[in-house]
Amino acid sequence: MSTSNGQWYPPEWPDRIRALTRGELRPVSPHRAATVLLLRDGADGPAVHMLRRRASMAFAGGAYAYPGGSVDPRDERDVPWAGPAPAEWARRLGVDAASAQAIVCAAVRETFEEAGVLLAGPTPGTVVADTTGPEWEAQRAALVSRELSFADFLVQRGLLLRSDLLGGWARWITPEFEPRRYDTWFFVAALPEGQRTRNASTEADRTVWIRPAEAADGFDRGELLMMPPTISTLRELRPYGSAAEALAAARDRDLTPVLARARLDGEEIVLSWPGHDEFTRRVAGNPSGPSEAD
Repeated sequence: MSTSNGQWYPPEWPDRIRALTRGELRPVSPHRAATVLLLRDGADGPAVHMLRRRASMAFAGGAYAYPGGSVDPRDERDVPWAGPAPAEWARRLGVDAASAQAIVCAAVRETFEEAGVLLAGPTPGTVVADTTGPEWEAQRAALVSRELSFADFLVQRGLLLRSDLLGGWARWITPEFEPRRYDTWFFVAALPEGQRTRNASTEADRTVWIRPAEAADGFDRGELLMMPPTISTLRELRPYGSAAEALAAARDRDLTPVLARARLDGEEIVLSWPGHDEFTRRVAGNPSGPSEAD
């Protein structure tokens, strides 16, 4: 179910939370993942590229999100690289250098796979201007099917991954009671000049460019369904008047992971995300099914 303001809230959560608190549910280890808030400047400030996940998706079906996905083990392979080195990203992301490279690589790869936008160029100071056409599409499809690694793709194209075009923004970990868990790093990036987005994802049925304030208002009205990390990052983008301002602000962002906490208060479940009070929910037990008690 969703709450009155459009927050994604699956009906199976109360039962799983109770099982976790009773010690009957063992949390699964989260997969590393990366997602990118792709920004484009406009007359009224920056807009962010979002996609709506198909309702049939097992995870977050119907919710609006950003391009992104799990880290592929091959993302740890050496890739042609420009910008801050993996060791520098390791300090920023709070992981080892190999993991940092894989996370950054996944962010760039998934943005190309799902939005057709490539944060790479032939030299450290350039970015490809056009990623359309049959050859590009054939390679993108090969990346999606895992027939082609991102490292080999860049080598074949004579391109360097531009890690300097990304800014670390946030880190959220899927709650322990979820059967599918992700440790996700959120990045911001500006749409490269000359490139354009398209709905290249089989997991999405719609894509939009929307101002963060407009998207947040849609969530508050219950019109746009989103998970807590999505609406939280949207709200955080509202003060910035350009993509460049957001990227500059990313340098000082706190990347301490956000992980939901769940506890029982009698028969009532209290679900919260530390530092994000708007997502706190109290759910009362009910023999005929869970009901929300705010």
